[in-house]
Amino acid sequence: MAEGKIALVTGASSGIGYELTRQLAGKGYKVYAAARREERIAPLQKEFPQLVVPIKLDVSEPEQISALRDRLAKELPSQKLDILYNNAGQSCTFPASDVTNDVLEQAFKVNVFGPINTCRELLPFVINAQGTVIFTGSLAGIISFPFGSVYSATKGAIHSYARGLHIEMKPFGVRVLNVITGGVGTDIADKRPLPEDSIYNIPEASEAMAYRREMAKNNKPMDVGKYVSSVVRDIESSRDPVDIYRGTFAGAARWISLLMPYWMLDWILARRFKLTGMINALQKRKRE
Repeated sequence: MAEGKIALVTGASSGIGYELTRQLAGKGYKVYAAARREERIAPLQKEFPQLVVPIKLDVSEPEQISALRDRLAKELPSQKLDILYNNAGQSCTFPASDVTNDVLEQAFKVNVFGPINTCRELLPFVINAQGTVIFTGSLAGIISFPFGSVYSATKGAIHSYARGLHIEMKPFGVRVLNVITGGVGTDIADKRPLPEDSIYNIPEASEAMAYRREMAKNNKPMDVGKYVSSVVRDIESSRDPVDIYRGTFAGAARWISLLMPYWMLDWILARRFKLTGMINALQKRKRE
């Protein structure tokens, strides 16, 4: 049991964050469960009334992160935070030519600036505890999937940040884990429609877009409880590998990204994501 230990989990209102809060509290951690919709954490607070503390937090708003730092400075015993879990994230499933500046900024604010700002403000507490910082990374950060260039860019950025932070935190006894995540049974699909004037708004592209939006659900995703259990074991391990691969297809994708020529991966992705009909139709329209 982890009696007396304290964790903070962002994006705790659903999916991975919700299950993390539940499992950590079940092990005796006091968990500050942070989310934009804190009311969704109420069932966990009811189940673990002494251990789950809901906090309203939008990681895209730096002033809210600063306010959280000030609150923790008053509440944390000995100014120690054992686990800082940067889990909050936002999907972005759009062709690159359709991503507006507002969508682009929001994706980077949530997926990149949020974790970086949170680390800057809360790392002193983690250093005091010689604790662990964790990021929810993604296979999209090592393999750029069709219609996901911006999301891949955000995850690639946070992977690089995590690796650099890992080196910087070593002198302080702080572990940094980047969980490169494959398929997990959560509802993260981006359901926003394409703009009417999109160059991909053609009948032949509808199947490809639908498949891309439901990619995780259609590829035997790992149960979220099983995924979180494996990550909690990683947290409690003494190993310090930086990148760990969890979720469906994660291990295979690691080796594919390292060993497969990109032209071959490109060919496989086009067929896997049902792009052939769309590509042929767009090329035909261009010729005409």
